[in-house]
Amino acid sequence: MKNYKNITLNPNSTIKEALQIIDSGAMKLAIVLDENEKLIGTVTDGDIRRGLLGDLSLDDSIETIIFRTPTVCKIEDTKEKILEIAIEKKLYQIPIVDNDGKLVGIEEVDELLKATSKSNRVVLMVGGLGTRLYPLTKNTPKPMLKVGNKPILETIILNFKKYGFTNIILSVSYKSEVIEDYFGDGSKFGVNIEYVHEEQRMGTAGALSLMREKLNEPFFVMNGDLLTNINFEHMMEYHIQNNSIATMGVREYDFQVPYGVVNIDGIDIKSIEEKPVHNFFVSGGVYVLSAESLEYIPQNQYFDMPTLFEKIIADEQKSISFPIREYWLDIGRLEEFEKANNEYHEVF
Repeated sequence: MKNYKNITLNPNSTIKEALQIIDSGAMKLAIVLDENEKLIGTVTDGDIRRGLLGDLSLDDSIETIIFRTPTVCKIEDTKEKILEIAIEKKLYQIPIVDNDGKLVGIEEVDELLKATSKSNRVVLMVGGLGTRLYPLTKNTPKPMLKVGNKPILETIILNFKKYGFTNIILSVSYKSEVIEDYFGDGSKFGVNIEYVHEEQRMGTAGALSLMREKLNEPFFVMNGDLLTNINFEHMMEYHIQNNSIATMGVREYDFQVPYGVVNIDGIDIKSIEEKPVHNFFVSGGVYVLSAESLEYIPQNQYFDMPTLFEKIIADEQKSISFPIREYWLDIGRLEEFEKANNEYHEVF
């Protein structure tokens, strides 16, 4: 996404200031934000011309010419969805906002159509035994099980490639030769693949200690049994813009108590809630980490991702959440494997 800092105005800015931004920038528009950086609207050359024809002067405020209902996309929207909206609306740029309506960047259609390669690495944890999917995993590592006629891991890698992330590290263990024989160096898939072998169980973060020298800029870590179509580019930019050391993709999870819940105080019944629904956020198994996070990981030991976040939080360093509202499925059990195969072609 394009940085928006140099094209922003507030509602009290003058038409002259808006013209200077529009004339000096390649995007040919100005973005109007409130004091909390929430998007109010946009101003284009056409808006200004109509205002001047309506007897406004260059020294007047832009307040009355702001277009207050611009088309926007959410930070979690996929590249395909953004392009679909842009084409339908005949737009060249679309503001991207978070779930609070704050502007996080500007997407340009020309840039979306380019396959811009990024240097950030993607670490995929693909060494698990997959015991809950036995006997399917008797001779095949779980990430190599076929969903939609291709291995789960291939879909994951191609999704990262779509957003320009082509430097892949596979942390392998169980039946690693199956994975290595299929993917090789990644060249036939248009990516670069390196392998790190776990000689012992190291958890979801422990294996990162084996590749410290390769991870000198923000990088992804993702479980190799997830199917999701989240916008990886937006997640990386969200992490960087918020100066986070560790960003966790989180998924909303609803749990309904199947009974009437009785709220008591001592022996007194205060209220009864019939089958209440409780909402939680759970880890989505997708993370962006900065190089500084590696300082918290012990060398060549079992270490899981929740412990890493706990250490970062205890040290009062910044860790944030990135809401996953797109398709997401953790293929851990047979019923989820069947569900993935039923939904694959519709989603991907």
